[in-house]
Amino acid sequence: MQKDIMRYSMQLAMLKQLLNKKLITDKEYNAVKFKLMQDYKIPSNLITPP
Repeated sequence: MQKDIMRYSMQLAMLKQLLNKKLITDKEYNAVKFKLMQDYKIPSNLITPP
């Protein structure tokens, strides 16, 4: 479980960098984030910053 949270956090951080550099849109960011949350069984956004 701990490794999964670490991997999720790393992928989310990389995804956020893409958004900040305007390489992806907000819509793409949210779609990928939602998919990551499903894959890693993250129940809500409460543990991740917006």
